[in-house]
Amino acid sequence: MAHPKRRQSTTRRDKRRTHYKIEAPQIAVDKTTGESHLYHRAYWLDGKMYYRGKVVMEKVQEEDAE
Repeated sequence: MAHPKRRQSTTRRDKRRTHYKIEAPQIAVDKTTGESHLYHRAYWLDGKMYYRGKVVMEKVQEEDAE
């Protein structure tokens, strides 16, 4: 039976276990807009960027000078 010459760390062992495996991304539904988006991410809707139900940024529309 093979035996290690030195002990491996417990974190190295735990990384192999399913607890640390990547899962499907969680999807949230914003209460103010009703739009679905990823948790902890801002999203665009109708030219406005929303984060946590508040408008963070608006898209500037450039007008043509003719």
